[in-house]
Amino acid sequence: MTERRLLSLPSRRTPDVADTGAVTPGGGVLVFHNGSPHTGGLLEPVVSIATARGIRVVTYARPSYGRSTPRPGRTVADAAGDVEAVVDALRIERFLAFGASGGGPHALACAALLPDRVSGAATFASPAPDAAGIDWLGGMQAPGALTAAREGRDARARYAETDAFDPLVFVPADWAALEGTWGAVGRDAGAAAANGPDGLIDDDVAFATPWGFELGAIRCPVILAQGSDDRMIPSQHGEWLARHVPGAELWLRDGAGHVSIMDALPEALDRLLALEGTG
Repeated sequence: MTERRLLSLPSRRTPDVADTGAVTPGGGVLVFHNGSPHTGGLLEPVVSIATARGIRVVTYARPSYGRSTPRPGRTVADAAGDVEAVVDALRIERFLAFGASGGGPHALACAALLPDRVSGAATFASPAPDAAGIDWLGGMQAPGALTAAREGRDARARYAETDAFDPLVFVPADWAALEGTWGAVGRDAGAAAANGPDGLIDDDVAFATPWGFELGAIRCPVILAQGSDDRMIPSQHGEWLARHVPGAELWLRDGAGHVSIMDALPEALDRLLALEGTG
């Protein structure tokens, strides 16, 4: 059974944490970073896939999501400090860091900044930094939110006042995934709207500004899963990341989109568990 609680940190911030608890002694831990937006809850398919392998799953709501306290001006790198505080409170030493969509950069931050804690990382449809060598907005079906985020938080907040979801960001494979295995993704994103747009605004601004860490510092095994047909985060983002994360494996899945790429999660977990066992 998943436990949901607020953790009190020395900084007086309170992250909203969800945790399946120990599953199998020595089975390992997966810290899962949800996409943007999210409620801070665990997604049922993630729990099922992990617990079938004896893996404990932990997640938390990034600042201004769920019941987590705000953190004005947060960067992508700040997630590593939050996660370190969470795993310390839960007495977890080492873990795998996975991130879906907007959770991907935060999983990579943990891999770079917590090298003694993260044994492997995987991202699914993760954006790359707004950096040299990538047409960052190129190929996006709906780039308005990130275009505004480039101009700063005030501009992104103004955009949120009239922002509307464009259903064309999802390809048929995504809609099929949302109607089947990965329906929890859509339900969680929809439920997140009840808490307002602040978490999503802060995520987007963090993506559009310097992330606060070097991808080249990552030393653990990394899998970058990306759909060839993704209209929200086009495949060039995964390709750019693969050129900048040392030793990363790029899994470019033909025909997959932004949500349907999550079907690669069981394989990615098995791959990183195998690599962990040979390390």
